[in-house]
Amino acid sequence: MADVIPTLEELHALPAAQQPSYADPDAVARVLAELRARPPLVFAGECDELRRKIAAVAAGRSFLLQGGDCAECFDSVTAQDIRGKLRVLLSMAVVLTYAAQVPVVKVGRIAGQYAKPRSSDTETRDGVTLPAYRGDAVNSLDFDPAARAHDPNRLVEVYNRSSATLNLLRAFVKGGFADLRTVHTWNSDFVRNSNVEERYETMAGEIERALAFMVACGVDNDQFRTVDLYSSHEALLLEYEHALTRIDSRTGTPYDVSAHMVWLGERTRQVDGAHVELLRHLRNPVGVKLGPTADPDDVVALLARLDPNQEPGRVTVITRMGADNVREVLPPIIEAVEDTGRKVAWVCDPMHGNTFSSANGYKTRAFSDVVEEVNGFFDVHDELGTWPGGVHVELTGGDVTECVGGVDELAEADLAAHYETACDPRLNRNQSLELAFMIAERLAAGRASHGNAVQAYKPEDF
Repeated sequence: MADVIPTLEELHALPAAQQPSYADPDAVARVLAELRARPPLVFAGECDELRRKIAAVAAGRSFLLQGGDCAECFDSVTAQDIRGKLRVLLSMAVVLTYAAQVPVVKVGRIAGQYAKPRSSDTETRDGVTLPAYRGDAVNSLDFDPAARAHDPNRLVEVYNRSSATLNLLRAFVKGGFADLRTVHTWNSDFVRNSNVEERYETMAGEIERALAFMVACGVDNDQFRTVDLYSSHEALLLEYEHALTRIDSRTGTPYDVSAHMVWLGERTRQVDGAHVELLRHLRNPVGVKLGPTADPDDVVALLARLDPNQEPGRVTVITRMGADNVREVLPPIIEAVEDTGRKVAWVCDPMHGNTFSSANGYKTRAFSDVVEEVNGFFDVHDELGTWPGGVHVELTGGDVTECVGGVDELAEADLAAHYETACDPRLNRNQSLELAFMIAERLAAGRASHGNAVQAYKPEDF
């Protein structure tokens, strides 16, 4: 692994998709100088810790749960919003851990997911054409020329909001909010109107009784009270990620200290592109999004570029094939990668390949399609004898109405009630829990059918 990262000038000489168009180079230079002087948002040792845990996922000893907003907004950095997303992730993780009896690595799409790739550079409304909204890191959702201008000063606000989010998350997960003995309180304000909530409460009661028994026997481990939660986002904006890359004093190697894990998007994974060139130098665990057009040979070449030494936990492959494509497109990719001897963490993103426009004009996803892609993902891995290592979902802690279907049977007519996303539709709390129970059943069934052949867990896997 090289210990010197390329300069921004070297990166700009390479193909670089989905980048902002800043009008004032001097303003960009001032912002980047300020960011380079800021403290790290995460630490190299934490990134190493996550890489070791993802290695356990790749080895079939753990399951990765990655979730959060499609695109974070500056206005949503509130205690209520952050706590809501955290409790959904914690609730899903405890369902998976308890019902499937598998350690869960918890990674949020949080504290940095402020930029989004777009299929078009512009947006037209009532005959007026303006730059497309690219996330709060670049411009504003408001539809006027000043708001839609690409503003480099927003990168400093990304740092500030990410720092505030991480500070609160650390307080929550280490300060008692994540204590398993209070598992009921994570969702205490649920409306008791669905079988999913009843099922969750029944499970929570079983967990509390089991923990009470263990405490009575003298077992009172800190792992009951705290959890490890890691941050992640798409490494889309080269200037921001480059400015927050630091050389670790322990090892002399570079880490992107904007997040524990960063990933390449479907639109930015060109093997000769600037994003790959930057990420291949980093010591962070790196994700790669693959859509239905991914070619197995190209995937093998990309992974070799990112991880020539086949380091355990280095690469997570996040597939987003669509419910109709996953069973056909995914197997040859897995087989090509496995044939190289490389062991990656295979993760399913069942959201991005299943988006459509409703009859009443809303961008949405059907929960049934999400479930179908997850089932296809598990079916493929069952047939190939490989480990379905995780899921990557867009979700929120609120009772939004953005995806149709699920236990509440949301219809297209319901979308207008609480459609709040700035970009893509997210699962609400009930839909997220319903998905977690479904995944837990698949994991438990897979272990049973293989004679519990999953490798023995190690303490560090939890």
